[in-house]
Amino acid sequence: MYAPPGVKTNHNEFPIPDTQRAWVLGEPGQLSITNKPIPVPKKAEVLVRIDAVAICATDLEIIYHGPPASIQGGLPFNKNFTPGHEYMGTVVALGPGVDEYKIGTRVAVEIHAGCGQCKRCREGMYTSCHNYGLNYGDVDKGHRANGFTTDGGFCEYQVNNINTLVEIPDEMSDEEGTLVVTAGTAMYALTELGGLVAGESVCVTGPGPIGLMAVAVAKALGAQPVILTGTRDNRLEIGKQLGADAVINIRKTPDVVAEVKKINGGKGVDYVVECSAATSAVNDAVRMVNRGGRVCLAAFAHEEVPVDVAHIVRNNIYLYGIRGEGKSATHRAEAFMQQKRFDATKIHTHTFPLDDLPTAIRYAKDRVEDAIKVVVKAKTDAAQKQAAE
Repeated sequence: MYAPPGVKTNHNEFPIPDTQRAWVLGEPGQLSITNKPIPVPKKAEVLVRIDAVAICATDLEIIYHGPPASIQGGLPFNKNFTPGHEYMGTVVALGPGVDEYKIGTRVAVEIHAGCGQCKRCREGMYTSCHNYGLNYGDVDKGHRANGFTTDGGFCEYQVNNINTLVEIPDEMSDEEGTLVVTAGTAMYALTELGGLVAGESVCVTGPGPIGLMAVAVAKALGAQPVILTGTRDNRLEIGKQLGADAVINIRKTPDVVAEVKKINGGKGVDYVVECSAATSAVNDAVRMVNRGGRVCLAAFAHEEVPVDVAHIVRNNIYLYGIRGEGKSATHRAEAFMQQKRFDATKIHTHTFPLDDLPTAIRYAKDRVEDAIKVVVKAKTDAAQKQAAE
């Protein structure tokens, strides 16, 4: 029976086995399921039983290409590494001295636990920790990022620092719980752009999961108007349901910049949240904002992107890059979700059992049935299996 020294458990309510099913990454694109020991929470850590985990586009990058994962100082392949980072679950064991959470608490989990010592961590920018990837497996000192520098969530149990936990209510479904981090990333983008954006105009480019959540969060913060651009009408329609005042299909619009300005009364918007990673997106974004406007880059392109620096300088435009969900943005996003300020479940499209992870990844990668957010669950009931099929 799982009983590490100094770790508090409650086997009567939450029995913990000695081993767990876990997917590991071999060669690029090759995942296989195996058994791994249950990890042991240390000081300021808990053991989370993973109830659901969503598949992120970054997971696909890691599985097929490697970066931005850094395992033992290098590429993550053939290192017994378990990817996956957007998960939620139930606290089932407490590390030594932990009294901030109780066994049985449902939580969403942020990816990054900064070292807590570097300049950026002390500023609350723990996703930009100076020690990212430099701890080489020593998680007692240095940055820890589940699914990036340490094992992630495509398994049944994982340890997490208490600073990464966001308590969620029992009324929130497991699937919705996996979306707290996605909404938190959108919240972080808007925090960096201006925080309170009531009455400000916002354009979101790219109706992927983060883009759609950016629409929802911007509208919940009082932005007016909120404009969404993209290439798929059905996703743009979801954007409307999440609060977009206007949507633009860029394949049907000769000049997207002119159209954004037209919708905004003939002038540029105050903020742009760029979530498409398109090659032309940065230059389009800096031309959409008005003078002194701000652009947040929340997606990374796969190639070098030409940028009109002269236009940026002449117009006093500010560019921000964000990584993940820093400055406790997930807590604010979860509060909005708990208050039903928007319905994040609109971007959840498919659920599969953990054993069927390869199918779930195929759906996410190839956008089968226009999949947006695909979720896998360690325990899936018959109704969910049928829906997934």
